[in-house]
Amino acid sequence: MKSPQSKRSAWNWLLVVPAIALAFPAVYSRPTPQLFGFPFFYWYQIAWILVSALLTAVVYFATEGQ
Repeated sequence: MKSPQSKRSAWNWLLVVPAIALAFPAVYSRPTPQLFGFPFFYWYQIAWILVSALLTAVVYFATEGQ
């Protein structure tokens, strides 16, 4: 049986996803496709701000009370 601590750390791994997605700018450093006139480089990063907030909320509520 897993301890609550190991379950919590498994959820915390979800917080690494945005860091990995933004760690290699060479992958997303390009002007196309554009979204509302913004080059891909900018809106990709802005999108990850929103995704990061959502993932943080998921991890928080999943580990709340443990």
